[in-house]
Amino acid sequence: MELKETALLFILAFLPPIIYAIWIRNTEKYNREKFKPMFLCFVWGATIAIVASIILELILDVSIYVSFENSSKLSLVLTLLIAPFAEELTKPLALRIKSVKNSLDEIEDGLIFGAVAGLGFSATENLLYGYSFLSEGLLVFLVLMSIRSVGGCLLHASATALTAYGYGKSIIHGKSFLRVIPYFIVAIFVHASYNFLVSFEMIGLIFGLFVALMFVTITIYLVRKKIRNLDASSG
Repeated sequence: MELKETALLFILAFLPPIIYAIWIRNTEKYNREKFKPMFLCFVWGATIAIVASIILELILDVSIYVSFENSSKLSLVLTLLIAPFAEELTKPLALRIKSVKNSLDEIEDGLIFGAVAGLGFSATENLLYGYSFLSEGLLVFLVLMSIRSVGGCLLHASATALTAYGYGKSIIHGKSFLRVIPYFIVAIFVHASYNFLVSFEMIGLIFGLFVALMFVTITIYLVRKKIRNLDASSG
């Protein structure tokens, strides 16, 4: 891979998630988050969460592999259950970082930090997918990276924000982490729904992709609307 291709790959992989992270941070009007905890959340998602989710997915893949003789059914389970479960479990743990946890002083902070962690995850995922896209030619690479810059980024931001919202509430109010479970389930549902729409040709590839992009656009809109409402009430 040439230097120009490498530079283009990194720019297209990381620049959109960084722009989204600033956009989500600036949704708040009052008491906006400091950049240090945001940076830590982004780095967590881009490194530790990626590695941890891959390890967890491999463990779960092996444990269920013997239960499925039909490879198509196995692929369905991995796409709709295993990957969303593993990824939505590891990304919100960024809120346990000491500096991030100490910055959680408003309910909407969980939504913001979770979204940023999800965007960090998406950045590295873009990098990994983008590397394989390069072999398809520059035009295909640019098209697929453009799609991921919207769909993949907004998916990870909105889904992780949901779990982190419940996680942040439990930390601020000193409640049991069991209260996070409903938010975690919704996050898995959002993630699995997107995966279904973009992965299965039975509903039509173009139509499925269009619906998927609309779906994540609506979810990130609702996340930002919640941030604005909470920010207005606290401000």
